[in-house]
Amino acid sequence: MKNPEKPLWETLLKPFFQTFLIDQAELARLSEIIDWEAGRSRFGQPDFQYPEYYQNQNFHGIEGGYLTKTAALTYDPITRYVLPPNEDWVREALSDRIGGQPRRILDLGCGTGSMTLMLKKRFSESTVCGLDLSPEMLTIADYKAQQAGLNIDWRQGNAEKTPFVPHSFDLITIALLFHELPPVISQAVLRECFRLLIPGGQILILDGNQKSLRQTDWLTNIFEEPYIQDYAKESVDAWLGNAQFEAVQSDDLWWVHQVSRGMKPTPIRETNFSTSENSNEILVPAI
Repeated sequence: MKNPEKPLWETLLKPFFQTFLIDQAELARLSEIIDWEAGRSRFGQPDFQYPEYYQNQNFHGIEGGYLTKTAALTYDPITRYVLPPNEDWVREALSDRIGGQPRRILDLGCGTGSMTLMLKKRFSESTVCGLDLSPEMLTIADYKAQQAGLNIDWRQGNAEKTPFVPHSFDLITIALLFHELPPVISQAVLRECFRLLIPGGQILILDGNQKSLRQTDWLTNIFEEPYIQDYAKESVDAWLGNAQFEAVQSDDLWWVHQVSRGMKPTPIRETNFSTSENSNEILVPAI
C-alpha cells in the first residue's frame, strides 16, 4: 500500500541530506573503487527469482528499490542519521540482548551488513552469515567486511525460503527488515527461522516501534515505505508466538524502536518410571 502523498523524505529531508549531510564526493569515490560487476557475478544468481513484493516497489524513493547501485551506496549515510539517537547504540541494543555465546549466527535481510559486522566483531570465533536479496547491497557489505578484516559468509537468498538445512543456527537476527515486508511475508520469515534454529536457539528482531507508529502518522510518512502502515497495525510478539517461539518479549527503545526476542523450545526429557531396573527416557517436545 503506497501513501498517496509524497513522503517527507522527498519533499523536505532529501534536499537537506544531499546538501549538508551526505558526502557526495566520498560516495562517488566509493562507487568508482568497488567492482560492481564482480559483486553481481559473485552474489547474484542467474536464475534467481525475486519476489514480487520486493521487485515491484520503490523503497526510500529510489526507483528500482534495493536492486540498484544508488540504493546500496546511500543506505549507510542515510541510516546513520535516521536511527535516533545513534545508529550504533540502536544496533547494540539488539546485540546486548543476546544470551550466551552463539556459535552459528544468521543475519537475515542483512543489507549492507552493518548489523552483521557488529555481530562478527562481538562473537569473533563464531561463524556468521549475512543473507539478503540484493547483490548490490551484498557487494557493499562484502567491501565493508574486507576493510574491517572480517570473514563473513555473504549469501543471496530469500528470507522466507532460505537454502539452509534445519537446525543450522544458534542465533538469528533480523534488523530493520519487517517494516519493509508485507505482514504475511514477515510471518513466513519467522516460521522459516523456527525451522533453521536449533532447540534453545534465539531470535532477535530490531525494528520500528509498532505502538509509536500507530499513534504518530508522520512517522510512517518519512520515507517511501510501501508496507510500513501495515506493519504498524500488527504485533511482532504475536507473530513470534504464532511461529511457536517461547519467552517472547519486546522492549521499547528510545520510543521509536523496539527489540523483540524469542526462543525455540527445547525438548523436555521425561522419565518413564517403572518397577524394572531399566527405565526408558523419551524425548518429547516442550508444550
